[in-house]
Amino acid sequence: MTKQSLALVTGADGFIGSHLVEYLLNKGCNVRAFCLYNSNGSWGWLDRIDKEYKKNIEVVLGDIRDPICVKNALKGCDHVYHLAALIAIPYSYMAPASYVETNIMGTLNVIQAARELDVSKVVHTSTSETYGTAQFVPITEDHPLVAQSPYAASKIGADQIALSYWRSFETPVSVIRPFNTYGPRQSCRAVIPTIITQIAGGEKRIKLGSTTPTRDFNFILDTCSAFYEVGKSEACVGQVVNAASNYEISIGETVSLIADAMGARVEISSEAERVRPERSEVNRLFGDNSRIKRLTEWRPKYDGKDGFKRGIARTVEWFTKPNNLALYKLGQYSI
Repeated sequence: MTKQSLALVTGADGFIGSHLVEYLLNKGCNVRAFCLYNSNGSWGWLDRIDKEYKKNIEVVLGDIRDPICVKNALKGCDHVYHLAALIAIPYSYMAPASYVETNIMGTLNVIQAARELDVSKVVHTSTSETYGTAQFVPITEDHPLVAQSPYAASKIGADQIALSYWRSFETPVSVIRPFNTYGPRQSCRAVIPTIITQIAGGEKRIKLGSTTPTRDFNFILDTCSAFYEVGKSEACVGQVVNAASNYEISIGETVSLIADAMGARVEISSEAERVRPERSEVNRLFGDNSRIKRLTEWRPKYDGKDGFKRGIARTVEWFTKPNNLALYKLGQYSI
């Protein structure tokens, strides 16, 4: 995209979305931020970004489930980065219909509006959870899709809606499939903030679910740069591309690494309420990033063990600032 173009970021009030807004602004892009409507006029995490950024974004409050609202937000935009979604896996066990409405119907609203308005590029956000437990590693984009949770099922459906518009109508869609993103501002729904905030709160016994699954963690800046590069690439149209660090580590090992970074000695306590149902747990995620490297200029800067340590250090630094830590309910299990 050019510096004169206007990019819409849906889900801009969330963790990745708010960072992507900052990233695009740093690249000189014009940004319209689509945030979930609320009566308080809150912009979510965008309320806490630097005031210089705030002056340069246009914020629209709405609901991704409403097609009229979505189409109005897309008017005049050249690019769309579609991140708005429900993402918590445990909550998808409790409220699966809301995941269908938000993730599948919301994506349909975005992609239909983009088609009608002749938008130049749509980058649709998928998730590594669509692969389920790895059947081979590293996981390429050709890996079978296996929904092990209602959340994963809704994202598979959303991905297919997006790709169907490319096949049916030549709508210029790319599907980016980030592996486990982490960094400042992430919810304690995710494991890394859960670990950091418990240690920062003085806990010596860290409450977690299963510690044996492995993940391919991506620092937030690498994820944002992947979005940007996919958005620029014509070669990515009609493609699914992994955004993965190509480094695998278990949850248990992640606890040790974070504890070392925070100078703490901890034990792990597995709590039943934090453990996924057996057939729903994704036991191994380890991504292949060769396609995105081939089709774009993207290269992860926080890859490998050393890169992961650097990303964790930056994340710990943010979370342990008193004003930031105060935003979290320490010790409370978040789904």
